[in-house]
Amino acid sequence: MPKKELIGLIVSDKMQKTAVVEVERIKEHPKYKRRYKIHKKYKAHVETGEYKIGDKVLIRECTPISKDKKWEIISKIDK
Repeated sequence: MPKKELIGLIVSDKMQKTAVVEVERIKEHPKYKRRYKIHKKYKAHVETGEYKIGDKVLIRECTPISKDKKWEIISKIDK
């Protein structure tokens, strides 16, 4: 089974080897058919400190590194 990949924005890089990535999705209400945005934050592993707040990145699912960290940053996406 392929691993999930998501695109998001880094909202925090204060931890040593972890960045918090916020992913935005568009969801549709089942009855009223109105579309609205959902935001979810993921903690992602990063070895080096090359990513800063505001960078658009690609994250991929990986084996659990800690209690909350189950994602890793793969690459930076140019705006």
